[in-house]
Amino acid sequence: MSVDNPAELEEQVESVQFPSKGMELAGHLYAPDDPPETPLPAIVIGHQTTAVKEQSPALYAQRLVEQGFIVLTFDAAYQGESEGEPHGLEDPFQRAEDFRSAVTYLTTREDVDPNAIGVLGICGSGGYAPHAAQTDHRMKAVATVSAADVPDFFRSPDPEAWEQIVEQAGALRTQEAVGFPAELVSALPEPDEVDNSTPASIRELVDYYKTPRGRHPRSTNQWVARSADLLDQFEPFDGIDKIAPRALLMIAGTEAATLPYSENAVEKAGENAELFTIDGAMHADLYDKDKYVSPAVEKLTDFFDHHLTNA
Repeated sequence: MSVDNPAELEEQVESVQFPSKGMELAGHLYAPDDPPETPLPAIVIGHQTTAVKEQSPALYAQRLVEQGFIVLTFDAAYQGESEGEPHGLEDPFQRAEDFRSAVTYLTTREDVDPNAIGVLGICGSGGYAPHAAQTDHRMKAVATVSAADVPDFFRSPDPEAWEQIVEQAGALRTQEAVGFPAELVSALPEPDEVDNSTPASIRELVDYYKTPRGRHPRSTNQWVARSADLLDQFEPFDGIDKIAPRALLMIAGTEAATLPYSENAVEKAGENAELFTIDGAMHADLYDKDKYVSPAVEKLTDFFDHHLTNA
């Protein structure tokens, strides 16, 4: 099956729904063609910030289901096909709760071994999944790909501008309360707005999200501006040492601007954590480029095999 055709992958999966703090989340359940009679280990995959389950999670799910795992991808609350208004809200605490809810859903399925569930977070979810796993011990193994600290990623280019957005969040909440629509912020420029002065970390995301390579109609690349006051309180990797003694694997490209997030998180996590780097890969290369995705999937397969299948 082509890894470049998300629509093709959609036709191969079961659409499921499950609740998360009163909202119904839309998910895709991938299962092996010929599953054994005994329950299987399962993996939850979370999507990038402003993305949807049909993008990178679909690619990784297709690869991992071929290795014998049941895989659940889902749209976060307020995003994609999932419930939640205003749509586009980036609530990091809800995003972590969505991972817990996805695990809860899997534990109710007869084809899943409830004692062999792992989680995988891509990009922004690479911060939300480890955060959720700190206190949810049903997550027996935790992995990330191109993990990002979303608040820091938004804040670091212009801290003063970020502080202004945070200060405005309360007024924006009041505006919504009296009937105005939620104010949206574009996460990325349009392709015709990109030139050599645009940071490489932004150019590579535009090349994925804003071109046929990775574009999806439900991936708006916009977020609700008042999300800033929620994001500003969130520290995804504080307390990451609580995952121990369960295993943590963080995969990142050697050329990724986000590599320091994984390096610092692994250092904080302790001896249970491993950093695996993909030589030459930038952040978004691990979203879909086979040259970099294949070694990542091989490492993920070994990791989840060891910590779920052989647990």
